[in-house]
This record gives sequence, structure tokens and C-alpha cells, in this order.
Amino acid sequence: MSKILVVDDEQKIREVIREYSEFNGFEVTEAADGMTAVGLCKLNDYDLIIMDIMMPKLDGFTACKEIKKIKDIPIIMLSARSEEYDKLFGFELGIDDYVVKPFSPKELMARVNAVLSRRKGGAPTQPQVLEFGGLCINIAARTVTVDGEKVELTPKEYDLLFYLVENRNIALSRDKLLSDIWGYDFFGDDRTIDTHIKNLRNNLGKYRDYIVTLRGVGYKFEV
Repeated sequence: MSKILVVDDEQKIREVIREYSEFNGFEVTEAADGMTAVGLCKLNDYDLIIMDIMMPKLDGFTACKEIKKIKDIPIIMLSARSEEYDKLFGFELGIDDYVVKPFSPKELMARVNAVLSRRKGGAPTQPQVLEFGGLCINIAARTVTVDGEKVELTPKEYDLLFYLVENRNIALSRDKLLSDIWGYDFFGDDRTIDTHIKNLRNNLGKYRDYIVTLRGVGYKFEV
């Protein structure tokens, strides 16, 4: 079981990352600041660190620099800032990936798996670019193109499409889609799924038929 250290001064963010990480089979340790993270890395071994930049006591960049002095642990940086300078500076320090807040927990997990797979010399559990004919889905960039033309999807439409594609050829009930994409605390009904599916199909144009309706059940992505 891979061990992940989650470093962020916002408790809610740590809780969300912990929930998704443990669901994906990772063992999670938390830290609320960079100084604590450095101390934990001196005492323990971790397979990957997810670390915020703006934190009290010791910021993420400085903590990353100190950790790299003692151990070669892959690091994914989190930041509310998307400036190119921050990204370049992070990569110069040796980080493996950079995720801008607010982020999709599912996308973060895809990036975690990709980084771990690269370090182990294997292939990512899910390719970062998926192509089905002229339909191209770039997971890392969260972009979708149809015959080379970029289509604009809402965050939830993207999450829905990626989830369908990730579980392609598997029948997915509306309840499961609501639970896994909108979350257990979502207050809504099946029509939410149907509306998003309709909009998603419209955006996919001639590839709309990849999303198959299963009467009385739900939907599935089938090529």
C-alpha cells in the first residue's frame, strides 16, 4: 500500500484528499504546515507528497526544498495561484506535478497514479490522453476536442464524461452516477443526470451515440 503525505493548512481540503486517497487504496498522513511535513519526512518514508504552497510556519516551496535535501519523494504541489512563474519555480525545485485550486479530487487521484507509475517505471492506471475516433479527452488538461475542435464543457459535464469513459462498457445506474460524481450529500434527483447527459451529448456532436441509454438502468460509454 502506497503511503501519501497530505500537507495543507485547510482541514477541509485535507479531509477531501484523505477520503479519495483512502478510497483508492492509499495510506494517508496529514500535516497542517510545511515545518511539520519536513519533520515527518525525516522520521518516515512516503511514496508521494501532496503539498499546498501558501502555508504558515514554512511555505510549500521551502518545505519542498528541505525535503529534497534528505529524501527523493515525488511531490504534487497545490496552489490557488496559476501564474506561470509559480509552476516553473516548482518544477525547478524538482516537483513532479502542479495542480491549481479549486481542483477535481478525481483528477488529482489520476495525477497521483500517473506520478507513482512513472516513478515505478510502469504505465499510468489511466492514460492521460484518451482518443475514441475523433473524440479526444485530455485528462490532465481537462479538455475535450471533437475532430480537433475544442468543446466547452462545464466542470460537472467533464467529470461525468471522464467517469463514463473510465468505466466504459460498464452499465452505470443513475444513483451510482449521482453518488460518485455529485457526492453523497447531493440533494437532487435522476433528472439531474438526464439533463447533464443531454447537454454532454449535444457537445459531443456526431460522437453523441458513444453515450448509450440503458432503459430502466442508466447509461454507459460504449465505442
